[in-house]
Amino acid sequence: MNPRILLLGGVTEALAIARRLGPAHVYSLAGIGRVPDDLTCQVRVGGYGGADGLAEYLLQAGISLVIDATHPYAARISHNAAAAARAAGIPCWALRRPAWQPQAGDDWRDFEGWPDLVTALAPFERPLFTLGREPLLHLDEIPPGQCWTLRALLSYPGNARCEVIGARGPFSLDSERALFERRHIDVLVSKNSGSVATEPKLEVARERGIPVLVLKRPTLPVADREFVQVDALLAALGS
Repeated sequence: MNPRILLLGGVTEALAIARRLGPAHVYSLAGIGRVPDDLTCQVRVGGYGGADGLAEYLLQAGISLVIDATHPYAARISHNAAAAARAAGIPCWALRRPAWQPQAGDDWRDFEGWPDLVTALAPFERPLFTLGREPLLHLDEIPPGQCWTLRALLSYPGNARCEVIGARGPFSLDSERALFERRHIDVLVSKNSGSVATEPKLEVARERGIPVLVLKRPTLPVADREFVQVDALLAALGS
């Protein structure tokens, strides 16, 4: 009997998997951004109430396979997925997007959290944040000598010294060059998402000799099976 799948989305590649799933399966999204309206599978938006709530859902819904295709930095969701699958007695597979690797000419500097980042940013004046929404919590802490640019999936209010840009990739090399030029960016702050859609910003930083402050990836749980490519996962499903 074919398994009933719960696909936990987050990365762009998850949509490619969802498009291959039939009406018995469920594509689960946290609710940030657009919800696809052209899928054959069911779409569920919202959380589950932690690992216990997710385990209860798996049992009630008759799910027999969890596929974790969430963002590499969504560690809590990944840990909940693995724990819930164990509690429900079903396997958990994971799509683990490979991290970007620095190339010749890159100046990458790792940081582990906001206090560490504040120290690393001290010498710079015009940072570009591509961390998601977290910098919004610190708009009233912008040092006098800095002017921020913050890019997130959705637009949010900024202030006199922070422009917030709501935009979704993919981003072209030319558009990234224009952004760096317009905002006089002198340092890039980024997660190491590994996404092809957002990789051009790293090339622009390399071209301009700009340092990249990279948030270290969190530790993710070991899944029953792990894949780095969508095609390999689909082949394992027999799609």
